[in-house]
Amino acid sequence: MEELTQDASQTPTQDLCCTNGRRSHHSEKTKNNLINRLNRIEGQVRGLKGLIEKDTYCDDVLNQISSVQSALNGVGKLLLEHHMKSCVIERIQDGEKEVIDELLVTINKLMK
Repeated sequence: MEELTQDASQTPTQDLCCTNGRRSHHSEKTKNNLINRLNRIEGQVRGLKGLIEKDTYCDDVLNQISSVQSALNGVGKLLLEHHMKSCVIERIQDGEKEVIDELLVTINKLMK
């Protein structure tokens, strides 16, 4: 996994994953939904670690890994939907047609 480091030019409130200074503008409800889902996934991943430490049967661990992957896919789909309905539409309306190429690259990454 690629390691992210904070650039000295970034303010403390800037997200490390932002590109070109763009930021999302999710409603608090959407943001809380995404955070709650990610918190549950984080707990599932910690549980996976515990299963490995306890020498749990491989098939059981693999089934739990599948559950985590499915949950992450759900977060990705939700985020993609909101991104397309807000950020992408706004950028197209502003004449930024290159957003389509950016979106296609992102979708291809999600589908791996």
